[in-house]
Amino acid sequence: MPVDSESIKKVLRYRWIIFVILGTAYFLGMFHRVSPGVMAKAFMDTFGIGASEIGILGGSYFYPYALAQIPAGVLSDTWGTRKTITAFLSVAGLGALFTGIGASWSMVVVGRVLIGFGVGFVYIPILRSIFNWFRIGERATANGILVSVGNIGALTAAGPLAIANESLGWHSVFYMLAGLTALLCVFVYAIVRNQPDEMGWPNLREIEEYEGKDFSDEPPLKRMSVRDSIVKVFKGKSFILVAVWGFMSYGVFMTYQGLWGGAYFEDALGWTREDYGFLLSMIAIGMILGCPFWGWIADKVLRSRKRVLIIGTAGMAIVWSGLWGAIGSSNRILYTGLNFLFGFFAGNFPNGFVQIAELYPREIAGTASACLNVFFFIGGAVTMQLVSSIIGSYGKVAGAYPVAAYSTGWLFMALIMVTSSVCTFFMPERKIAKTLAS
Repeated sequence: MPVDSESIKKVLRYRWIIFVILGTAYFLGMFHRVSPGVMAKAFMDTFGIGASEIGILGGSYFYPYALAQIPAGVLSDTWGTRKTITAFLSVAGLGALFTGIGASWSMVVVGRVLIGFGVGFVYIPILRSIFNWFRIGERATANGILVSVGNIGALTAAGPLAIANESLGWHSVFYMLAGLTALLCVFVYAIVRNQPDEMGWPNLREIEEYEGKDFSDEPPLKRMSVRDSIVKVFKGKSFILVAVWGFMSYGVFMTYQGLWGGAYFEDALGWTREDYGFLLSMIAIGMILGCPFWGWIADKVLRSRKRVLIIGTAGMAIVWSGLWGAIGSSNRILYTGLNFLFGFFAGNFPNGFVQIAELYPREIAGTASACLNVFFFIGGAVTMQLVSSIIGSYGKVAGAYPVAAYSTGWLFMALIMVTSSVCTFFMPERKIAKTLAS
């Protein structure tokens, strides 16, 4: 495609329209993700079920979501972002409709499975779109903004959902989510395009070459079958270290934020949910601010994904050591600061996806990112299980686990974070493209 200043302006304007629509899809996916937490009591009252059934409902989202990751990567590389998100966000909308009808508990669970599977095809195709519409030196920032949008959705969704649940009932809430999802599918299909050249404009590679970028170190393009692309990713030495880093770091993050953080404050300090809820929310707030910050640092300041991963992971390890050292303390200001910093340094996670995608040929960038995402989820599940076993081995005293149980569990996670930090020093890196003039 011919490249000139006018065509470049069109690309740079239109990509933000696409980004807003896809970011809205990611935001809505977070509403779907947190909805059971808000509706749990209503489900128990309606169907006469208990905590174990609610636990099954949680798994009914995350297991299909994890199962969707590699297919999402493959389809984002072959079908493209537009068709993949339209098709599978429709599946999520159908799941919301099933849940809304909710004639039986089994129907609600089936609906939840469809929601989890459908939403599982959203993040990776959006990341692929970022690679197609943003310059190399902009990708980490764009991905950081995207993940922040998702975290804002997760942090703020509970309030509106709770209000809607109280005033309209949970059936109507899911009908509304189904309608919003269907409307968003229409916008995605009508407006989103996989590449700028589908609009008759130059693609980002052509634009960056026009601007003087050197792509001599980019992995060569090569047509590969689905099987060959997956094998290439998993066999690559580049992938192993980044995957181990994601497995460990995200495992610790999710174990603390998503499972044992609240239990620690209740058991060790005797605090209620009202006492510690704000402290845990500081993790999400830190990450909301950290994701775009570390993306910008990687793109514009250090011009390196690896250095940001080194700094961010080391920061997480140091802060986590502080949380381990604070075991038994009732200093709320200390926990507020440590939780915020833990989330802030965890904002380096999106850089890992940009890092891994840039180490492989552009045509399998989505597949590489999806494979990494699988390790994030497996890391969360495995670390939760291991830490739960450590804490559980101490047994309960007067209905609560002792401080020593949490101290040992926290120490175990500190060792994981140190190991993860060491991995970052040995990661390979593809330098952000330099200008030919330099």
